[in-house]
Amino acid sequence: MNSGLVREFEELLGPSSVLYRPEDLLLYEYDGSVEKGRPDLVVFPHSTEDVSRIAKLAAKYNVPVVGRGAGTGLSGGALARTGGVMLVFARMNRILELDVENQRALVQPGVVNYELTRAAAPHGLYFAPDPSSWKSCTIGGNVAENAGGPHTLAYGVTTNHVTALELVLPGGEIVRVGSRHGDTPCYDLTGLFVGSEGTLALVTEITVKLSRKPEAVKTLLAIFDSIDDGADSVVDITARAITPAACEMLDGWTLRTIEDYIHAGFPMDSAAVLLVEVEGLTETVAAQATAITEVCNAHHAREVRIARDNAERDLLWKGRKNAFGALGRLAPSNYVLDGVIPRSKLPQALRRIRQIGDQYGFQIGNIFHAGDGNLHPIVLYDPRDAAQFQRALKASAEIIRYCVEVGGALTGEHGVGMEKSELMSLLFSDADFDLMRRVHDAFNPDSSLNPGKIFPLSKGCGEIRVRPQSSSRSSVT
Repeated sequence: MNSGLVREFEELLGPSSVLYRPEDLLLYEYDGSVEKGRPDLVVFPHSTEDVSRIAKLAAKYNVPVVGRGAGTGLSGGALARTGGVMLVFARMNRILELDVENQRALVQPGVVNYELTRAAAPHGLYFAPDPSSWKSCTIGGNVAENAGGPHTLAYGVTTNHVTALELVLPGGEIVRVGSRHGDTPCYDLTGLFVGSEGTLALVTEITVKLSRKPEAVKTLLAIFDSIDDGADSVVDITARAITPAACEMLDGWTLRTIEDYIHAGFPMDSAAVLLVEVEGLTETVAAQATAITEVCNAHHAREVRIARDNAERDLLWKGRKNAFGALGRLAPSNYVLDGVIPRSKLPQALRRIRQIGDQYGFQIGNIFHAGDGNLHPIVLYDPRDAAQFQRALKASAEIIRYCVEVGGALTGEHGVGMEKSELMSLLFSDADFDLMRRVHDAFNPDSSLNPGKIFPLSKGCGEIRVRPQSSSRSSVT
């Protein structure tokens, strides 16, 4: 890294806000994926004005800038693929305003998802998007990846809860898109930037909707002796136009691992469970719980339990949201996938995942958002074994290809990043890429923001590239 650039950044931000020594940069070459990419310099802004000055200084020296939240992403989106400056939003972590009357919050991008809900809770409000990493992931990262979570089924993903953004463009210009109340009459530029993975602008302030806590909540645990029966129940629930707040599925091998670690109350001898939650008015919740129980029983559920109180409900969700930590006890690392299929294809998709696991020699666990067909197969592997690591990559790519083949998508909530850029051609044509590139170039013509993401490096090639072997770690989704 240019010593003059380091010196100017230290003058701009102070020495404590600039990292450049190799031992300091090591921490920032990882996120929650299997990817790696080390920056040349890490900087910590405190304000929008700092971000603007950082962008201008980087442009002066012609070096790329990559934004980063908490580093919990699962697709390599916040890694410095081509080096350059990594801009970490950890110190821009203030809730600037809670507008209780209008159910809005204005936050900086480094605010942790859970902290926003905790701040809103005394007012009977919460922030609906709830990734499993909600106690560590940031709102800025949620915006970049358009994150979801278990309750996406009823409440939508991050873009459904963001009304306005403050942005810094590559040249340092500060702009605002959207409005506080989300009713702009022209182009939905807010929607364009949410999910753009930091390739169009750096987000410095976010206006979000807050949701009111429901009158009643019921959490059901449906237990099955066949994974196909559990998958068929999900298909039938949606076919009957029943929309729970959440509908999660865990296979038997995965839930046994979780139960051994969390003691959440999952039955150790079952083949699968559905964790289903319904929310709303008391009468509606009771009717939906009855209807869901009837569907599960029709598909040979051994038992359908309803959580007796909030403590039991919280324990069941603790099991779901800490699943990947539990699986980390079984292998040095895991590769958490993110693909989408039509819900009607769930039974056959789970069978195909088992076949792929057998083919490549892996036990693949399944814990996922069954209600919207968002699969999260988990491949456990030892990254110290280069051959095993390559087999894990090939098995994972084959699962994602299968998702596309049956009418699904490459990603539901983890983004494309570095992980799936070379698979984008499975889903998009040259004309699609041309249009996306023109939109990209309208905001980031020199690819100075988060370069090497989303677009395939080898145009038209559907093969996954060989990636560097990662160090031992586990990740969350």
